[in-house]
Amino acid sequence: MLRFGYKASSEQFAPQHLVDLAVLAEDSGFDSVFVSDHLQPWRHDGGHAPAALPWLGAVAARTTRVNLGTSVLTPTFRYHPGVIAQAFATLGCLAPGRIILGVGSGESMNEAPLGLHWPDGKERFARLKEALQVITALWEGERVTYTGDYYNLDKATIYDLPQTRVPLYVAASGPAATRLAGRMGDGFICTSGKGPELYTDTLLPALADGAAKADKTLDDLDLMIEVKVSFDPDHDRAMHDTRFWGALALSSDEKTGVEDPVEMQRLADALPVERTASRFIVSNDPDEHVQRIWDYVDMGFRHLVFHAPGPDQERFLTSYEHDILPRLRARATAEGIDLAP
Repeated sequence: MLRFGYKASSEQFAPQHLVDLAVLAEDSGFDSVFVSDHLQPWRHDGGHAPAALPWLGAVAARTTRVNLGTSVLTPTFRYHPGVIAQAFATLGCLAPGRIILGVGSGESMNEAPLGLHWPDGKERFARLKEALQVITALWEGERVTYTGDYYNLDKATIYDLPQTRVPLYVAASGPAATRLAGRMGDGFICTSGKGPELYTDTLLPALADGAAKADKTLDDLDLMIEVKVSFDPDHDRAMHDTRFWGALALSSDEKTGVEDPVEMQRLADALPVERTASRFIVSNDPDEHVQRIWDYVDMGFRHLVFHAPGPDQERFLTSYEHDILPRLRARATAEGIDLAP
């Protein structure tokens, strides 16, 4: 089943405006709304960082249909995983069948400013795996006792659980975490804009391998990708809109250890627009735009969450409602791919 989502850019817009945009996304025909959970944004000037948990509750109260989730939240440092299990159980009771918990191993910009130790990748992976075990145990049992390397539970119970278990999605960009997503998750999250071989030769095979270890296949998982798009009839505007998100185009070496939004902004603003646009599908032609998006459908992704970089999100949502989503749905129908109801 093919679904189309909207990425509510918490790093770019104030909390109430972002709620209004999520409501508009539902009205515009999107199937889901996802939000990141950052302590700090990618840039200081014009940046925002509303907490995802209260924000999701506010959006759940103002919408009726769209799925709502995090892409992603880190349940291993700022939060104890037991607190996240409780919070998403509560959200699942408030918006039955509509809540998704998307998790990842985290970024130092969200944890180090609070004085938290930022470990190497091996420890972050081990913490994430253990956090998933804690969350799952609390959702499935009562009086849970758990002893791990990083987290402990002593006869803990989540007393208010939704009738339907909240789906758990795992974000990953490398094979080990992707195998974990296949084994322990209900869905997989990754981002667009990288070489196709990363998805076809590394991530999706690793996901299938992990799923097989839990007697699942890729068909049992929701394959979600955050597709970075800048669509506008004015091509120059579509290019320029990507500048706010220039940090996404920084290499790992360029941004490793950078935890200050002021410094991240300085590095990003030094990039030429051709480079800031490199992570996005930039287009002013609806048919070309749809074709480039469809490359990810051909890879096997079935939940496309669109992240637009421009300041005028109402313009983006309107243009997608009229020019892009109908074309995507028509193509899905022509190719025999089921659409979300």
